[in-house]
Amino acid sequence: MKEKIRFALTLVVAVVMTACNFTETIYLNADGSGKFSLDVDASAMMSIAAEQGDRKIDSTFTLKSLMDERKDSIAKLPLAEQQRLKKLESFSVRTHVDQTEKSFLFTLFSDFKKPSDLVDALSVVKTMDDLKTNGSGEKGRLSDMDKMATDLKYSFDGKKFTRMAAVKDPAIQKQLTDSLATIRPMIEVFTYTIKYHFPKKIKSITAKDPVFSDDKKTVTLQYPFIDYIERPEVMNFEVVLEKK
Repeated sequence: MKEKIRFALTLVVAVVMTACNFTETIYLNADGSGKFSLDVDASAMMSIAAEQGDRKIDSTFTLKSLMDERKDSIAKLPLAEQQRLKKLESFSVRTHVDQTEKSFLFTLFSDFKKPSDLVDALSVVKTMDDLKTNGSGEKGRLSDMDKMATDLKYSFDGKKFTRMAAVKDPAIQKQLTDSLATIRPMIEVFTYTIKYHFPKKIKSITAKDPVFSDDKKTVTLQYPFIDYIERPEVMNFEVVLEKK
């Protein structure tokens, strides 16, 4: 089981580093609880999966199981870091690779009691990468994500839902932007789609170019992935729901 988790983690990191399409989905209930998922589709980059031959993979594991493996190392971390990791235990990871179908998919998902419990999904992936390499003395392949100076928060009061990302340190954000110069041509073709399902009809939304479902309870937004990294504030918006 441990070997399967390690192998899946290696694939997860590879997917995130070479993915073309990210989809962030939230199903929100009237009481504020709901389901969150980040789907990463790297099917267009099947050259990585080809290294594994015709092997098919369909696995699911929890971050809690990963943390249980590293519990001795985690116990040595500062209390604040231990508490941060504790909040991530609800996340699970599903990996699906099928060379025949030319599919390479990764899903990070979790239930939540309130939107404010949610965290930046890619920071969870970065934590997974750190846990995978913990104790080896090596940096994870996503170690540069430490430079991401973005604070992403969600809120819902029963009528209004907000998604707000703020740059915490402009200087660090500039360093990150500059460091992406060599891989920018690849990243610029990536997309980041947001798809939110609400318990009531949407009355208004501040985001540009929203696409609504027929019942007006679902909204879909699409952004260049580079915005997620370099200009997170352009993905901020507010949704107001109808009273009935």
